[in-house]
Amino acid sequence: MKYDFDTWVDRRGTNCSKWDTPGRGLDPSLVLPMSIADMDFPVPEPVIEALRKRVDHPVYGYTNPGEGVTGAVIDRLERKFDWRIRPEWLSFSSGVVPSLTTAVRALTEPGEKVLAMSPVYPHLPWAAPRAGGREAVFTRLKTENGRYVMDLNDIERALAEHKPKVIMLCSPHNPGGRLWTREELLALGGLALKYDAYVVSDEIHCELVLSSRRHVPFPSLSSEIAARSIVLMSPAKTFNVAGLGTSLTIIPDAEVRKRFLQAEAGVAGEPNIFGLTALEAAYRHGDEWLEQVLEYIRANLSFLTGWFNKELPQLKVMEPEATYLVWVDCRGLGLDNEALSLLFREKAKVAVVDGFKFGEGGEGFVRLNIACPRSILEEGLRRIASAIRGL
Repeated sequence: MKYDFDTWVDRRGTNCSKWDTPGRGLDPSLVLPMSIADMDFPVPEPVIEALRKRVDHPVYGYTNPGEGVTGAVIDRLERKFDWRIRPEWLSFSSGVVPSLTTAVRALTEPGEKVLAMSPVYPHLPWAAPRAGGREAVFTRLKTENGRYVMDLNDIERALAEHKPKVIMLCSPHNPGGRLWTREELLALGGLALKYDAYVVSDEIHCELVLSSRRHVPFPSLSSEIAARSIVLMSPAKTFNVAGLGTSLTIIPDAEVRKRFLQAEAGVAGEPNIFGLTALEAAYRHGDEWLEQVLEYIRANLSFLTGWFNKELPQLKVMEPEATYLVWVDCRGLGLDNEALSLLFREKAKVAVVDGFKFGEGGEGFVRLNIACPRSILEEGLRRIASAIRGL
């Protein structure tokens, strides 16, 4: 079927985090939200149909994933990434963020360190203190040809100096939208093996690929790398079902898996009964919708970059290879973090995510969500342009 992504679905008045509570005392009736990472699009029709069918059963008790859910995950990973996993490698929880903390707790002891590459989605390094007594240390991503690349020399320096037990990987990268190459990932895996570190890879955006390349799941690189890997995935971003609280964890090594499940017991929430229903339906029957939504997001990205080039050349877009998030370099405006934040929120009335929240290297940037109808995107860009012209 042909999906309509141009028609705006009014989410206001539904306790929507994005539209009803844009944050920092902002009036939701005046602010256009382009911040929180969910889409303003209806979910695939097969997901809606599966949820309706499950709702019709009048008992919503405790539930297990079952063979249907597990099989849907295994089949999808093989079809999408040519990666065949075993059922015992899989576990399910209420979300990627709590599983990040569980992974750090499982693989480290209090006082040990966790390494992250900045700027990065802040929940990755935050997993260290949330795990209790662990410390995050950082390396900086380099910028080459307008995109982020791993500074492998600095990563090796940090591994030798700080001896972190865990490397936190965001793949694809949030906020920069990098789709790491196999060569980059192999180099990182080699360093992890050399310095006896584990890699915890947040791959929640792995199916939102805008380039012609394919995402590479980190444990799929080699059996040696898989033995020191935990990968976290979810249908939440891909199919816009974040409110259903379900994610999956893939751990090939039996001992690592045992430690993770022990750390998770009594801490991480169980997956949502409707989330599991949505996962199975989306993974089995959501590709038609996904192909169309990616085409729409690519067109939105083209529209945005064209707008900035013509109307706002002071702003530079780090064009994403994956995700529906756009990392915008606003340093050409000459504003500090506070002034830049006020420009977007108070003057433009557009809610964005401040770049400094992603750590060192994020200062002077903002992150925009373009998974919205073109009319919403165009209105947001008009507001931004008007506010900047008024400086």
